Amino acid sequence: MARLFGTDGVRGVANKELTPELALKLGRAGAVVLAEKAKRRPKVLIGKDTRISGDMLEAALIAGTTSTGADVYLLGVLPTPAVAYLTKLLKADAGIMISASHNPVEDNGIKFFADTGFKLSDQTEDQIEELIKTGVGSCPVGADLGRVYHQENALDLYIDYLLSTVDLNLEGLHIAVDCANGAASIAAPAVLKKLGARVSVINNQPNGININVNCGSTHIEVLQEYVRQVKADFGFSYDGDADRVLAVDEQGNIVDGDQIMAVCGMHLLTQGRLPHRKIAATVYSNGGLSQALEQAGGEVVTTAAGDRYVLEAMLEHGLALGGEQSGHIIFLEHGTTGDGILTTLQLLSVVEQSGKKLSELAQVMPIYPQLLKNVRVTSKEGWDQNPRICQAIDDAKAQLGPKGRIFVRASGTEPKIRVMGEHPDAELLSQAVDKVVEAIQAELGA
Repeated sequence: MARLFGTDGVRGVANKELTPELALKLGRAGAVVLAEKAKRRPKVLIGKDTRISGDMLEAALIAGTTSTGADVYLLGVLPTPAVAYLTKLLKADAGIMISASHNPVEDNGIKFFADTGFKLSDQTEDQIEELIKTGVGSCPVGADLGRVYHQENALDLYIDYLLSTVDLNLEGLHIAVDCANGAASIAAPAVLKKLGARVSVINNQPNGININVNCGSTHIEVLQEYVRQVKADFGFSYDGDADRVLAVDEQGNIVDGDQIMAVCGMHLLTQGRLPHRKIAATVYSNGGLSQALEQAGGEVVTTAAGDRYVLEAMLEHGLALGGEQSGHIIFLEHGTTGDGILTTLQLLSVVEQSGKKLSELAQVMPIYPQLLKNVRVTSKEGWDQNPRICQAIDDAKAQLGPKGRIFVRASGTEPKIRVMGEHPDAELLSQAVDKVVEAIQAELGA
């Protein structure tokens, strides 16, 4: 049986794979495991993004959690990093976020945070899975059942926290924002306006089914055009749960997660505020990031794909900055998980202190041609043991030679195999990647 938890919680098509029944079991088992050491009535926070299935899954999680005797505090719609922050601030035993991040509206997910605000370890997730299989045993009755409360000021607490992380005056600046019709729809514009910016907003009218639809960080071209149209100084585009962000400079050019890390990392490095002179980034990050840091006397610690592995490396090496090209960036001095709005503020702070335009700052990092293709498959199981696929990967590596690289992995959240290549020659790169894609499609294609 495949592991229930993926790289970012439990994901699936809502009401088909991620059913209310499964959500109830997750709520019950999660509350028991995470509140095991509680010396009082356990307290669990639940937040969600704007998906239509969020209410259904929230109701099931409430039932499962309160059945263990734990009280539930509903946070409403707000970004994933807000749940992480509030779990620690409000001294809860656990936080739960209902979101499938950048995935399509039919998908949803359930991710847990420990009382520290960090995502769960593999070991803790395994405990929850085991309890789902075996059952939690006897449950309380009568007055010992949990209650449900509404945390009315949840979003305000999160916004106040974000503002406390910077000393920033945005008066006179025009900022464009794409909220992906998701969890950033209220928080992102509110924070920027409080700092004095003139804010132009698109895709901030969620209706339950328009989250991530032709908008947000997975459709950055929408914001690029909007920045040019309204003549903004910057643009910021979030995903559905606002734990990631991509930027657009005043010329309408993309500034991705690697470039944001380069700009912020170099700034911290010159100030002597980059611990061990290192940042953490995944195998998907552009080679130009390592080159930029190395030339400045820094270093990039490379991790497996996924923000959990970035965080593990940061904690292991004592680092303050790490992230992914997708814009999921962790500033460990301020937060325990990726936070798109926090990243926005940190980048704007560097821009203000440098006195330079974002387009100029982004040039600190050379960009090597990269190509990423996603292949939808009928099954991800055993793909890396398939002889034809393995041979295609070996051939592609030989074709690209020492100046290039190719990386293939199964998505942790979708039925896809991701093929990423990098090489100075874009035409050669495309040929090599296409050969691997063709092999995967022939063997496993949906």
